[in-house]
Amino acid sequence: MSKLLESVDARTQLVGENRLELLLFRLAGRQVFALNVFKIQEVVQVPPVTAMPHRHSVVVGVTHLRDQTISVIDLSAAIGLKPLGDITGCNMIVTEYNRSIQGFLVKSVDRIVNLNWEVILPPPSGSGRSHFLTAITHVDNQIVEVLDVERVLAEIIPYDTSVSDEVLDQDLARMARQRHLRVLMADDSPTAMSQVRDTLKHLGVEVIGVQDGLQALNLLKRWQSEGINPLEHIFMLITDAEMPEMDGYRLTYEIRKDPGLRDLYIVLHTSLSGSFNKAMVEKVGCNGFLSKFQPDQLADLVQSRVRDVLQR
Repeated sequence: MSKLLESVDARTQLVGENRLELLLFRLAGRQVFALNVFKIQEVVQVPPVTAMPHRHSVVVGVTHLRDQTISVIDLSAAIGLKPLGDITGCNMIVTEYNRSIQGFLVKSVDRIVNLNWEVILPPPSGSGRSHFLTAITHVDNQIVEVLDVERVLAEIIPYDTSVSDEVLDQDLARMARQRHLRVLMADDSPTAMSQVRDTLKHLGVEVIGVQDGLQALNLLKRWQSEGINPLEHIFMLITDAEMPEMDGYRLTYEIRKDPGLRDLYIVLHTSLSGSFNKAMVEKVGCNGFLSKFQPDQLADLVQSRVRDVLQR
């Protein structure tokens, strides 16, 4: 399985094509789950794990892998299912989210599938695990649930949306409130949306939120049809990379094609990290990149853009 995850270059060819690769796996039962391959470093047989005192109930312990110590999380227990119990013979999916590395224990790993984002759908409202999902899809006539790892990690390590005093410009925040400055944000993770909304509240900036790139594009075009200039109605777009129906790369591509939208300031805000990010941003034409979730860096970037807007 690790050989399937070796080539970053091959995966970056999907950027802007509205396609993604999913790693399929099972937890305690027969249901198939998935994670975006972009977020996965490798898949290994579970290594020796050392239990730690006072650890979170879903953290099995820590392990040493490739010169670093990482937390090992029982993914089944983390999303409210039956814990895996005996982890002998299990797999560990090593991922990098929000600039940190974690190991997720799963019962078994199936395979990687290449899909179009258009067949990745939002989870049904009211489903039992819906708050841990970003999307669902079908593979070989079987439902596949795509997990919201931001939510999983937020349950284990509560996030902080405060902005440092040395970063926050209170005078700028006051002027932003007076001007009713808004950003449009596209992100399929309710956790990520709440993080940004709470942080930008400190800056006096309102967030208009949508769940995927297609909703964002449709909203921009609806504003145009209603005689509203999107470039005056919002001063920037913050978009996630991986979303159902239309990803952030395709969204940026479509915006850059539209003469009335192409000058919109766009920032890619994603838990993806690694050497391929710069290539992604350049390929689709984003103005900037931010790694989730860093309130001070988010505040720095947004405040810089606010200053530009207020100086016009």
